[in-house]
Amino acid sequence: MSLSIRKAVVLGAGTMGAQVAAHLAAQGIEVALLDLVPEGATDRSALAKRAVENLKKMKPSPLAVPELAAAIRPGNFDDDLARELKDADWVFEAVLEDLSVKQALFARVVPHLKKTAVLSTNTSGLPIVQAGAALPADVQRRFLGTHFFNPPRYLKLLETIPGPHTDPGLLLAMERFCEATLGKGVVRCKDTPNFIANRIGSYGLGKALAVMQALELSIEEVDALTGPAIGRAKSATFRTGDIAGVDICVKVAQNLYDAVPGDPERELFLPPAFMKAMLEKKWLGDKTGVGFYKKEGKDIFALDWKTLEHKPKGKPKFASLEAAKDLADPGARIAAIVQGTDKGAAFLWQALSATSLYAASLVPEISDDVVAIDRAMEWGYAWGLGPFRVMDAIGVKVVAERAAKEGRPVPKLVADLLASGRTSFYEGDTVWGPKGAEPLPRREGVVALPAVKARAGAVLKKNAGASFVDLGDGVGLVEFHSKMNSLGTDTFSMLAHAAKEGRNHFDALVIGNQGDNFTVGANLMLALLAAQEEEWDELELSIRQFQRANMAMKCADIPVVVAPFGLTLGGGCEIALHGARVRLSAETYMGLVEVGVGLIPAGGGTKEMALRALDRVAGVDGADAFPFVKRAFDLIAFGKVATSGAEARQWFLNPADSVSPHPDRLIGDAKQVALGLARAGYRPASPRAAVPALGRPALSIFKMGIYNAQKGGQISDHDALIAGKVAHILCGGDRAPGLVSEQHYLDLEREAFLSLLGTRKTQERIGHMLKTGKPLRN
Repeated sequence: MSLSIRKAVVLGAGTMGAQVAAHLAAQGIEVALLDLVPEGATDRSALAKRAVENLKKMKPSPLAVPELAAAIRPGNFDDDLARELKDADWVFEAVLEDLSVKQALFARVVPHLKKTAVLSTNTSGLPIVQAGAALPADVQRRFLGTHFFNPPRYLKLLETIPGPHTDPGLLLAMERFCEATLGKGVVRCKDTPNFIANRIGSYGLGKALAVMQALELSIEEVDALTGPAIGRAKSATFRTGDIAGVDICVKVAQNLYDAVPGDPERELFLPPAFMKAMLEKKWLGDKTGVGFYKKEGKDIFALDWKTLEHKPKGKPKFASLEAAKDLADPGARIAAIVQGTDKGAAFLWQALSATSLYAASLVPEISDDVVAIDRAMEWGYAWGLGPFRVMDAIGVKVVAERAAKEGRPVPKLVADLLASGRTSFYEGDTVWGPKGAEPLPRREGVVALPAVKARAGAVLKKNAGASFVDLGDGVGLVEFHSKMNSLGTDTFSMLAHAAKEGRNHFDALVIGNQGDNFTVGANLMLALLAAQEEEWDELELSIRQFQRANMAMKCADIPVVVAPFGLTLGGGCEIALHGARVRLSAETYMGLVEVGVGLIPAGGGTKEMALRALDRVAGVDGADAFPFVKRAFDLIAFGKVATSGAEARQWFLNPADSVSPHPDRLIGDAKQVALGLARAGYRPASPRAAVPALGRPALSIFKMGIYNAQKGGQISDHDALIAGKVAHILCGGDRAPGLVSEQHYLDLEREAFLSLLGTRKTQERIGHMLKTGKPLRN
């Protein structure tokens, strides 16, 4: 069944409704956002309009680019419902979490729906069967639950919950649309209380609270244990609670307590006494400024749950965490920590094992699919490992035997697995479930690089920083895999090798990886050490190597498609600038940030920004290129970082470059773009011999602006020096206007980089960044 969604109407302009409207608009879908008419208001659509305005102020921003707010059409239920619904393909309801309110609104909506429109409700736990009970039979076939997680732009999970009469073909088509177009990780749920993620997440929170109190741990200690140490977000347990709202956490858990009278663990869903006191005091988290934490100026205070006083936040230390901190794999860290003997180890063992066993006890009640449960927790709660992957990491047998020794029941799913002779839920390309071992579900459009590299002969060449891999179908891949994917001579040599040898093996190339980020840029530590040792020849050679690698990609005989995502900083942005095409993730944070450490982009990035600015006016008689070069200067000199793939495309890339909504599909999408270029008869670029240089007149304007900023105290003397170097390169040097070669710009880059690296203040900036992670203004 095919499904075309060109227009959506979002009903309810609350926090979730407005943000989902923004997410839909980002994908090019026409969106109307409707809400009630405020009592006594002169503007009948004031609620929806205010919600759109609030989108512009929210941090992190739900808008991929600021101008998307104008693409959302605000209105109200009384005046605009019929007009907006008549041609809507998807009607998404996100009003108050109350069955009677939702059902009353559905009664108003149904008469205006077109025959093919999808109607869905965004509930976090209300029964779908009850929500849609009064709908006409033909509408029930097009009705389902679509539970986004907040904030919807950043959290991947979307739970779909079919009603008893939902058309299976429509459900599948809707899930495919949400995956491919909205970039969501879709998990299908059964219509059970709180579905999957909130059911297990509420249990996980309740268990953490209970164990914390039993072991007399502090708020800060629990957050130190449940954040990055075990592969979860920095917000860990209690900072996440403040972000979500203490009242929301309690309400979700209380609703679950009421809905599962037969759950033997339901007492954990009741809030402890100190959280009830927090509600009475209106300590609700970020929304009231006080919660588990509070901030006064630059100081952060943490709640002492015993006294209900906020005290200066401590820096917890556990021997078990210290012993495991050097293990790169979060599963290995968890396995090591829970073997410890301190309170931290005891806490994590009790909390993680209980949550994993609880999840296993809910199969097949909430889902028949172990993978779906893991994905729900990983995508919706940002758990690095879902409950079954946690059990695999610790050892299923270890968990079962230790739990049994402690007098805890072992769920049938776990006992059956061990009785079968298996040792883990995930083995090879199979996963254990209620029906035994089954093939891992295939995700359409997703290329898993570990599986690709596991094929015999797939890795053609490898060094410490990168690999050259056969992606299949005539496409090669250069994959970065150094620490934080930082760039060094290993990476540069692999890029150059792939650009040169790629034509002997492939029709096209992709530059990408599936780490945490595309790349954080050059290895600053190596650059600083070399500068301090005055190894200028080696440094100059390294910069040349990077420039040549990028030019080799730009001029390769076959198309090179760069696939950036996440942090794409400094040299990562420069690599993208040299691709024949860029297919970037929707969440790409790209920038030429070298000025932050007292340097300039010298891998061809400054050169490319100059060329692209100049190309904007090529062939246009009398056109002034300076405003475009000035824009390039601002992006480089201020170290601006795009906050989305769409913004990165506007600032740094070309109109032909494109964005992948779904991060897991990025490599597959880039591969298809590369093949498309190859099949269309790709013509390689050549180094340009005649590029305009604005020269001395434009450079004088830049110098005047820099001088004024310096004298006005807006920038330091060293800032002025760096900015002058950027301007010097962008203008093609201190020379008369005319034509120069592309190589001339590269030579200027290299000279500026080395001269800055030789200064004491730049070396101080690099050292400060390496030590603190923050820029130094000196």
